[in-house]
Amino acid sequence: MTLFDRIWRSHVIAALPGGAGLVAIDRIFLHERTGAAALNALAAAGRSVADPARVFAVTDHIVDTRPGRTDQTLMPGGQAFITETRAATRAAGITLFDVNDPDQGIVHVISPELGIVLPGATLIAPDSHTCTQGAFGALAWGIGSSEAENAMATGTLRRKKPRTMRVTFTGRLPEGVTPKDMALALIARHGAGGGAGHAVEFAGDAVRALDMEGRMTLCNMATEFAAMTGMIAPDDKTFAWLEGRRYAPQGADWDAALAHWRTLASDPDAVFDREIVIDAATLAPMISWGTSPEHAVAIDGHVPADAEARVLSYIDLAAGAPVAGTPIDAAFIGSCTNSRLSDLRQAAAILKGKRVADGVKAICVPGSSRVKREAEAEGLDRIFTDAGFEWRESGCSMCFFAGGESFGPGARVASTTNRNFESRQGPNVKTHIASPATVAASALAGRIADPRGAC
Repeated sequence: MTLFDRIWRSHVIAALPGGAGLVAIDRIFLHERTGAAALNALAAAGRSVADPARVFAVTDHIVDTRPGRTDQTLMPGGQAFITETRAATRAAGITLFDVNDPDQGIVHVISPELGIVLPGATLIAPDSHTCTQGAFGALAWGIGSSEAENAMATGTLRRKKPRTMRVTFTGRLPEGVTPKDMALALIARHGAGGGAGHAVEFAGDAVRALDMEGRMTLCNMATEFAAMTGMIAPDDKTFAWLEGRRYAPQGADWDAALAHWRTLASDPDAVFDREIVIDAATLAPMISWGTSPEHAVAIDGHVPADAEARVLSYIDLAAGAPVAGTPIDAAFIGSCTNSRLSDLRQAAAILKGKRVADGVKAICVPGSSRVKREAEAEGLDRIFTDAGFEWRESGCSMCFFAGGESFGPGARVASTTNRNFESRQGPNVKTHIASPATVAASALAGRIADPRGAC
């Protein structure tokens, strides 16, 4: 069996017509943009949450990230999302990590921090980047609000079984190449729809060499590959990360869980529906040039000669032009993809003792309040602020535009986020997604720049 098969079979309560299964759900996470709607609809239907201890909520999507924040948001009407989620979670008896809770942060950052996601578990949330948590050997995927209602009421969810795919990164990553570059290289080579209908397992020496935060970045962008989820088999790095965390098993329960977790791997002779192999040694820092994550090239690459005219018109680049050297107006370091402590350290190593270019608005938003505290204890916040970055509270911030804050109409942004869709970061904003190192180097240069040798 594959890793996916093992978890799927242990959670399917009943086979349903059409190749679907009724799947037991271990953990559910809500956020303030959709959480109140799901809980209120459930209550209106006269149903309750079956097991409130398995459901968690957080204010992360539209919460203000500026220092001194309150329930007020820059999104018109956004405060109601926060206050209604607070009331609905209280009524349902659900744990909420509220605006100024010391454990508040982006859902896919705090769930691992707290040990809510565990190897072999099923975890869902109304957010497409829930697949991030597959880095722990969990089966984690994004859902809609009505599915969240069903799962909260019944502890189950109907799900059609996906096909399986293994993406193997062989060899070693070159210096300066990151998990974000691995993800963008995969999507650029095989398309934004390349993983459609599949649960993807990432494997190979280059994947095993990654720390847990790097693995989360890689799995995070499985949804940009159109996969149901991304997964990595748990190992000693996984177990060391989880041990002692608040919601992880303790004492004898930990020993029993650990024995089970060590069985969570694909068999050597497991057959996947599709296999992709990438030589990690051939990879370079990546940068997106267009309006889809598949529109990405190596940092010293060029806009494809056959690029669509509509995409070129929006992004304001010419076919065949080099991407490096393109002037930028702003730099953003944050999001569930690249806002963890190792990401901030990576950017700070390049920024230390330097200043962002004149005219560049630069913002850093830690992925959680814990990440923010740990970064400040190391002095990373001072490196960012001395370099000219704003240092914010945690949250999704300008990963997406929800009618609130943006860099201004038409701005060109180097960003560690996961999507570069049209107007994703604000009206007509041109987003170039890349690693924290590339974004930091670009902020200093005032143009898209190669991070290698920038330290």
